Parts: sequence; C-alpha cells; structure tokens
Amino acid sequence: MKPLKQYLIISSLLAAPLFATAQQANVNLDWAPQKNTEQLVPYGGNVISPEVKDDHTVTFRLKAPDAQKVELTGGPMLLALKSKTNIPFTKDAEGLWTLTVGPVTPNIYVYRFLIDGVAVADPNNTLTGASNQPGYSNLVVHGSGPAYYDARPVPHGSVTRHIYHSNVLNGEREMLVYTPPGYDPRKKYPVLYLLGGSGELASGWTLDGRADLIADNLLAEGKIVPMIIAMPNNQVIHRNDPKHLEKTYKLFEEELRKQIVPFVDTHYSTVKDRKGRAISGLSMGGRHTEAVGFKAIDLFSSFGILSAGDLEPEKLNPSFFSDPKIKDKVDYLLVGLGSGELDFVGKRSAATHAALDKVGVKHDYFIGGEGAHDWGTWRLLLHDKLLPNLFK
Repeated sequence: MKPLKQYLIISSLLAAPLFATAQQANVNLDWAPQKNTEQLVPYGGNVISPEVKDDHTVTFRLKAPDAQKVELTGGPMLLALKSKTNIPFTKDAEGLWTLTVGPVTPNIYVYRFLIDGVAVADPNNTLTGASNQPGYSNLVVHGSGPAYYDARPVPHGSVTRHIYHSNVLNGEREMLVYTPPGYDPRKKYPVLYLLGGSGELASGWTLDGRADLIADNLLAEGKIVPMIIAMPNNQVIHRNDPKHLEKTYKLFEEELRKQIVPFVDTHYSTVKDRKGRAISGLSMGGRHTEAVGFKAIDLFSSFGILSAGDLEPEKLNPSFFSDPKIKDKVDYLLVGLGSGELDFVGKRSAATHAALDKVGVKHDYFIGGEGAHDWGTWRLLLHDKLLPNLFK
C-alpha cells in the first residue's frame, strides 16, 4: 500500500454557546440557520430564500424576471407538505417569484426549484448539498432548540479524511473516520462501518447524515458506547453502468476485505475481531450490508439494513441463512425504513424480516418517522436504533 495522506477536517472542539436567536446563522453552527432574524441577504445572493418562521412556515423566493414558470420540487419536501405534485410560485411585477408553504414539521429537507422545466438548486440558499449527483438545497426547519442532529455544547469527536490507494479498484479512494471525544490510542474501540447509497460520496454521512454530531450528542447523554465510525465510499462502479448489479458486490467485498478494514485496523486502535465490528448502510449501502456483510460473518457481528432488503434473501445469502448457528453469531441486526417508503422498499424489507424470523435470528424490524427514502429517515434510524444498540 502506498503512503497515505491524511487531512483533518474537523478538530476536537467544544461548540460555541447557543444564542437565543439566530444571529450567527452563517458564522456559527446554528440550529436555526434560515430564521434570518437580521434580514440579511446571503453574500452573493439577491433575495432571502428560504426564510423559516417560528410558526414553521417557509417562504421561498427567486428573482427571475424572464422565467415563465417556477415550481417547488423534491421528494422529501413534497412529502412533508403532503403534496403529490410540484407546487407553483407566484410572480410579481418586478419579476420576483414567491411561495409560502407550511407549517412544516421541524427537520432538514432536500428540495429544488423547477424553473421552466429545469431542476436547479435554490441560488440564494447557502446550504447546498454536495454529492455524486446534481446539486440540491437543504431546508432547515427549526424547533424550539437544537435537534438531536445539531451541534450542541458538548465534547466533540474528530472526523479525519483519508486518501488511500486501492489496489482493488486501481485508484485513489477516500474514507472519512470519526473518532469519539477523548479518543485514546492506548484503548481499543469497536468500529461501525457506515455506508452510503446510490449517488452518495464518503462525506454523505457527515454532511447530510450528521453522524458525527449525532454520535457526539448520544455520547454526552451516556446512551452509546464510544466507537469509531468509518465512512468509506462504497461506490465501486458507476451507478448507471449496465452491469452495475453484476459487478458491484464482488468488487465491494474485495475492497472491504483487502483495503477498508485493514486500513482502519492499521491506523486506529480497534477491537480487531468480529465482535468489535458492525456494518450498516442506507439504500444501496443497505443492500451492500445484506449482500456483502452477511457473507462476511467472519468480520462482522452486527448489521444495519436501512431502507433496503431483498425479495429472496435466502438466494442472495445462502450460506448465512443455511448456517444452523447463525442466530448465535449475530449480536445486533436492524432492518429499518421510513413510514413513507413502504411502497418503495417496503416489500424487500418485509421479505428480509420474514427470512430472518424463519431462521430465528433476533433483530429489530422498525418502521417509523415521517420521512420516506431520505436523510430524515436515516438520521432517525441512526439515532434511535442503530447507535444505541451496538456493542452493548
């Protein structure tokens, strides 16, 4: 393996004191960043958008005099508004398009503007998503204080970005690794390998999933075991490759065994056995957890299948489901999904749940929250189910 470059992107810091109002929305890690109490237009922008009121209504604005039609779109946003169709803006004489919606349940929502049929990120929103897919905007609807995924004044861990060379994939790869506050290399820590979905990068679980802040808050509350969270890029082949499904499982299994796990065990103080390792992922990462993780029972003893599953689990993983001792080899297993995605992955999750029941593998089968196939669901599953139940 070639020499490695490491970049510390988040230092171990204590969060700044919380302000009663959102006066520092673009300076501090504020829990109400789009409240806009000072009514300041974003740097480089021309209007305030979005603007979130304390009654949880939201106003979107767009200055586009030449546009003929502007709509609000985006699955998570429309689901929160209980709308099955895009929602139109109204235009004034000065060419300012405006839309007020809500109230909306406090959470973080992905949305886009549809301008004359073209989906674009809100050009005035400073919270823009970064992923392996076209740009999008994040709407933060605040509650009465910091949410479970917000930065709070508690001890914070560190997230380090690693660049490593993969002999499996013949290129440079990235992986983000969270270490808990007070990380001590003289101690041994269990490791959760946390995977993204289609169109995600290694950074997804920190930028959109806020896994590090969720872990910090749970640790401060004494609800989880201190652990390392390794977030690799599980995209091993272009998602639209015609042979994606045929190639991806074998490639990711090899990358996991030969590159990812050895890298983490070499560079961090880890529990180097299956009892100290868990693997979990959302959507495609959930499929990787089931298709690859279940085959790697020698590496992992805990699993999280988030918004995923398989209609024929026994055929996907015959060695797992035919193992007469498998129920004694699994320490914790979660099959979880959002209440709004039953028509999307519901049957696959249910089939996986039934197959696990059939062979007597104890597991959590959870359907909940107000989200669907989105980060609202995955943040909830990480906070409420996965992290608190690992390595107990």
